Amino acid sequence: MNVATSQSEVTGPATPVGSGSHQAKIVVEDFIAFFGAQAVLRNIHLSIYPRQRLAIIGPAGSGKTTLLRSLNRLNDLDDDFRHTGRILLDGGDIYDSSTDVAALRRRVGTVYAVPTPLPWAIYDNIAYGPRLAGVRDRRRLDELVESGLRSAFLWDEVKDRLGEAATNLSGGQQQRLCLARVLALEPEVLLLDEPCSGLDPISTAKIEDALAELKSRYCVVLVTNNTKQAARASDRTAFFLMGELVEVGLTTQVFTNPADGRTGDYITGHFG
Repeated sequence: MNVATSQSEVTGPATPVGSGSHQAKIVVEDFIAFFGAQAVLRNIHLSIYPRQRLAIIGPAGSGKTTLLRSLNRLNDLDDDFRHTGRILLDGGDIYDSSTDVAALRRRVGTVYAVPTPLPWAIYDNIAYGPRLAGVRDRRRLDELVESGLRSAFLWDEVKDRLGEAATNLSGGQQQRLCLARVLALEPEVLLLDEPCSGLDPISTAKIEDALAELKSRYCVVLVTNNTKQAARASDRTAFFLMGELVEVGLTTQVFTNPADGRTGDYITGHFG
């Protein structure tokens, strides 16, 4: 199937408008994801750029989360999963047999829809990942904890409570804690799967503000069922439908002048 692109979106190896001078961080090439005999994603071609926020939208069952979980091989945990095609990270195929999957998942961090703080102190939640990665120096751990919490817009709220149980935080704070926990590992790519689905508008705004700051340092991929959030919190948008990538382009173009009628129908609420 030919994927529709906005006039400002360039196909092939060139870099699309709005991505600066950067080459793609992630390139998805003719990717098909199967669970058993069912193809959940079909013939996906997609480039994801550093220092950008890519929103992935589409109705339930479109394959959005499957794509996200393919980018750091979390789908491998399902025995029924198999794939064809390639996903390249900095030019290397992440599905190559030589790939260190644990290292890949440190490079490509994920924040999930439901916050999952560990039943420990706030500090220990953030320091857990770096400790697993071999960081032992207390000063370095302190730096990573503070940096992660600041980047998640949470430091000022918890800096005097670092020894307190993370489970005492509000839902919105717990989600930002989970974001800080990922950031403490200093990833290169940040994946977010409906991170604001259960949050109030104030907490949602803080997550979106954090993403606006983080895009200067990371490649950010946001799966969201909220088209208004996609319009607010992304630079490029990809629309998925029934396992296919229908359209990808600059967010302003996709939302104001979509190249495919199905994209416009979804954005305007005619289905989905």
